[in-house]
Amino acid sequence: MDYGHSEQPAETVPTAIKILIAGGFGVGKTTMVGAVSETRPLRTEEVLTESGVGIDDLSGVESKSTTTVAMDFGRITISDDLVLYLFGTPGQDRFWFVWDELALGAIGAVVLADTRRLADCFPSIDYFEGRGTPFVVAVNCFEGARRYRLDEVQAALNLDPDVPVLLCDARQRQSSKEVLITLLEHAMKTRAARSAAG
Repeated sequence: MDYGHSEQPAETVPTAIKILIAGGFGVGKTTMVGAVSETRPLRTEEVLTESGVGIDDLSGVESKSTTTVAMDFGRITISDDLVLYLFGTPGQDRFWFVWDELALGAIGAVVLADTRRLADCFPSIDYFEGRGTPFVVAVNCFEGARRYRLDEVQAALNLDPDVPVLLCDARQRQSSKEVLITLLEHAMKTRAARSAAG
């Protein structure tokens, strides 16, 4: 018997995807999470102190006054059925013990690069390669930094040819969003290739 109630369509629960934003100290991880997050990002930044002298390498980022000690967290809705949860990792060696916890369940990672300190990418790249985590390298275009061709960056970092390398401005929402979309596409392609390989 119909009592005048119309059936309401079930609400679609969006798929939640976890992504890491990694890279060296001062490369722009906190900036990227803040630029792209649709909610106020959670930050665990502390002021750099004298105790970090000789431990934290400030070359190239001398004006930096704070550092992430645990993580940054933000969220961005890509579509009605897809939400990305972003976890920015701490950049210094002394905080790497939190990486394993942050990496649990992540489908992929963005490794931010600064061409003034390109070698700072290697620990992040090694970490994700070792875990088999798909990643992209996003070259954050700092003012005054030398411009390299993307193939030069790919060669300098000794990346597999299938690892996407792209330019970005971590301060810009649209640029950061394009990096995330590239990562999603790469992660899905990698997953499909692994499934096909058995």
